Amino acid sequence: MTQQFMKWSLQGKWIAGGFCVTLLLMGLVSFASYKNTIEIRESANRVQHTYETLNTLTDFYAAMTVAESGRRGYIFFGSRQELERHQNAVKNMQSEISALQHQIHTSSNQQQRLALLNSLVNQRLALFEQSIQLYQKDKLAFQAQGLITEKSVNLREKILNVLAEIKAEEKRYLRICLQQSQYSIHSRTIIEILGTILSFVVVSSLCFILYRQWVKREKYEELERSLAQEKELSELKLRLFSMISHEFRTPLSVILLSSQLLKEILQELVDSTQLKNLYRIQSSAKLMNQLITDLLTLTRAEAGKLDFNPQFINIESFCLNLLEDLQLFHIKLPAIKFIKNGRFFRTQIDEKLLYSILSNLLLNAIKYSPQGGNIYLIVNCEQEATIFQVKDEGIGIPQQEQQNIYEPFYRCQNVENIVGTGLGLAVVKKCVELHQGEISVESEVGFGTIFTVKIPHNRE
Repeated sequence: MTQQFMKWSLQGKWIAGGFCVTLLLMGLVSFASYKNTIEIRESANRVQHTYETLNTLTDFYAAMTVAESGRRGYIFFGSRQELERHQNAVKNMQSEISALQHQIHTSSNQQQRLALLNSLVNQRLALFEQSIQLYQKDKLAFQAQGLITEKSVNLREKILNVLAEIKAEEKRYLRICLQQSQYSIHSRTIIEILGTILSFVVVSSLCFILYRQWVKREKYEELERSLAQEKELSELKLRLFSMISHEFRTPLSVILLSSQLLKEILQELVDSTQLKNLYRIQSSAKLMNQLITDLLTLTRAEAGKLDFNPQFINIESFCLNLLEDLQLFHIKLPAIKFIKNGRFFRTQIDEKLLYSILSNLLLNAIKYSPQGGNIYLIVNCEQEATIFQVKDEGIGIPQQEQQNIYEPFYRCQNVENIVGTGLGLAVVKKCVELHQGEISVESEVGFGTIFTVKIPHNRE
């Protein structure tokens, strides 16, 4: 009895010690995770603030351009409407300058640049006012107006140089913030992994001590802990990607809108070949937006939280609208031939997921057909299922790599310098699985690829 008591006393000490170590580890991991979460949140706020500053600089430049345009319109044509447009743009310039004083980074160099910018802007606004007053006194003072315009152009070049320096400094600060965020996320992951491993070791030791008495209970509790931890990590990952998606979509939308406005302003003033960098900005922003969408879709699918809401839709109308959307948002998109077979009718399909499936397959067909060739969207409506086929005459997929193409971030060796993320087919696979459907591929290198998606009408 005494030996049994001493044995249980020793086991009790081990259990108590083990639980203390576990609690200590959990406390350390929780504290580190909380601290890193605060750092990530602060870094995200700094990133958002920097984006706002860059947007303000863009708005200021746009207002300055409008002010100059309005002044010239008034002087050349005597239009009161152009004068009002000039005056409104001047107010916007002053408003943006005032906003910059609160938004810009507080470093001494940036404050000096802002002071210089303010001085140059005031000088240019004074020239604007002088030009307008001169026109109102003498409409034929062309020589004096020319001198004022020359001075205004010189000041504009100086202002552009200062704006470029301010933007460069803000972008550098933005890169530093993003690097800090990446470091915080990386540190948090390592801490959680190490804490999990150490906790597992301690719990395993306790299970060994109490193996004979509590083996079934320990197995059950271990499984419960593992499931809870997996669920927590999955939810954390989903929240993280959702936050990143939300924070990135706002500046991306601003970039797209600003570039569109710039294109509308400049397309009548400059040659179309000089707008290629503007088109690159739009293309890169769209690519980043698609990357964020694909990452969020994959994360939700892995967490079992990807929405699946099948509704009755008209397949033919859906496909025609999809092709129209692709043509609208991708300027250089080649013609896609739509072929329908069978009797078209309404069927139950999740419209958003089907849009993701077909748009990814079609964009891949276009992307991996650099030499051109025909691209087809074929729909076969059968009694038991609807079959979609996307066919191209592009570079093809090597036979030995076809089994890996649905893995996230996997890209075949023959893609060379074609830009891509390797997420499109992984997203397609998840969306097809939610429909309880099947996807298959037939491909030959150099001759093209056919993707076939079969979605049954009757699902469990």
